[in-house]
Amino acid sequence: MRTNLSVEEALEAVLEAAQGELSVEELPLKEAFGRVLAEDLASLVDHPDQDDTAIDGYACRAEDTLGASPEAPVRLRVIGEAPAGRPFPGEVGRGEAVAVYTGAPIPKGADAVVRVEDTRREGEYVLLFAPASPKDIRPKGDDLRRGEVYLRRGDLLTPGRLGLAAAMGHARLKVFRKPRVGILSTGDEVVEPGELLPFGGVYNSNAYSLLGLVLEAGGEPVLLGKVPDDPEAVLARLGEAGPLDLLLTSGGVSMGEYDVVRKVLERHGEVVFWKVRQQPGGPLLFARLGGLPVLGLPGNPVSSMVTFFLYGRPFLFRLLKRTEPPYGRLKARALTPFKGAKGKKVFRRGVLSVAEGTVRSTGNQSSGVLRSMAFGNALVVLPPDQDAREGEEVEVIPLTFVP
Repeated sequence: MRTNLSVEEALEAVLEAAQGELSVEELPLKEAFGRVLAEDLASLVDHPDQDDTAIDGYACRAEDTLGASPEAPVRLRVIGEAPAGRPFPGEVGRGEAVAVYTGAPIPKGADAVVRVEDTRREGEYVLLFAPASPKDIRPKGDDLRRGEVYLRRGDLLTPGRLGLAAAMGHARLKVFRKPRVGILSTGDEVVEPGELLPFGGVYNSNAYSLLGLVLEAGGEPVLLGKVPDDPEAVLARLGEAGPLDLLLTSGGVSMGEYDVVRKVLERHGEVVFWKVRQQPGGPLLFARLGGLPVLGLPGNPVSSMVTFFLYGRPFLFRLLKRTEPPYGRLKARALTPFKGAKGKKVFRRGVLSVAEGTVRSTGNQSSGVLRSMAFGNALVVLPPDQDAREGEEVEVIPLTFVP
């Protein structure tokens, strides 16, 4: 068992365990939002499938409209119209025009369009107060070309990407199965919300914070309830978990007499590492139990959320073959001081303003103050042995689950 790893060493060990291939399922478009593509997706069509107009106006021959102005309008005969989806069947000749509407194919013989705002209709004729231009004609395949790949294996299906898949002509999509993530809470003091809270008890917030984090990262959470600080009870519950791709435990991984998760995994599994040089979340444990990867998260609610975000989220992204990184990094100017820690990389909770390029502390940075994860939207990263003073530039990781 390795111990006292750096953040980078711990993350590398976790990602090495995200092996294998999730099974693939095929879904109709309406059920595919938020899923991850399991194959490259090429367009089945050209879009537009022929030259069309980007504006409402009149299609005509550019040479017929040269010199048109409010003082010297050009007069063309209107021979028909072309709404979107109803192409004009004829051909535009000299001195003629066809009324066209956004998305309509450009009629044969026309090579330019004049905006309707620059015209005035007079019966079967139209007066043009500006020259027609080809700039508002969208050429065939301007958006999509048949056979070209626009979406890649591992792409998250966002609203725009789902619409793009539809525009390419795909009615069904192959996506990866959601990774099943078990969530097990430990501790005699843990009580489910809604139950009477005894003296010294604490409500089971970790299970629901982690449920949200797993969903947001693309996984399928499986709530396994809570177990007391009893090794046999922990082992029995783990044996009942069913098929999982990752198991999360919260609590029971520190050095106390009642931190039984670590003892169970040491005795019945393989502990890959225990303890990371970071704050919060130093007692993090990573193990395998019968081939199942287990992230033993600390019991403090902030530590539990931060360690999942830094390790569990990248694990799920790797498993899903996601094309984008699990989180981003940027620089911001500190509006408040941030305290570092001796020998540890520190992740302080902050309120980031991307527009202003600034970040301030959420206040109390205790790992038991869950409010900081509810109202903060970023982690301020401090290298070991380093504080940040007001006005200094700091590294920031935006929290993807906070608006």
